[in-house]
Amino acid sequence: MPDEELQWSDPDGHGEQSVVDCEACQSVLDDESDRTVSFLLLDHLTIPVRSCERHLDRFSTICGLTTEDSARVLDHYPAGGVACPACRNARYDTSRPMVSVDGGMVVLTACPDHQTQILQRFDTGLETHQQLTASLDGRDAV
Repeated sequence: MPDEELQWSDPDGHGEQSVVDCEACQSVLDDESDRTVSFLLLDHLTIPVRSCERHLDRFSTICGLTTEDSARVLDHYPAGGVACPACRNARYDTSRPMVSVDGGMVVLTACPDHQTQILQRFDTGLETHQQLTASLDGRDAV
């Protein structure tokens, strides 16, 4: 499995059309309805996200390496809602980042502050994953 990279794309349709290798991700990204929104729960953060189940699970697993608790994904609106007013209104902003995850994409539908926090968590999680899977002599761990 190739390692994920932190990549940003412009999902608003201006410029080049982004290409997603995963048909399930592309289907979710093409469907702008509220039924394709999931919610990533990580510590005090509740981040609206859009992706297929497989890539969303991979994204949450990587982010979960940055916390003592586990990261969870809800396919329904969370009890208590989304606490951040800017995150609740972020779905109307078309400049959301897309993160490349193992051949698919995850769209972060959150305010800029929470986007930055979750992207930092993802980047740190990738580094942690790489350290956990590398052996001391430079060969891949089993």
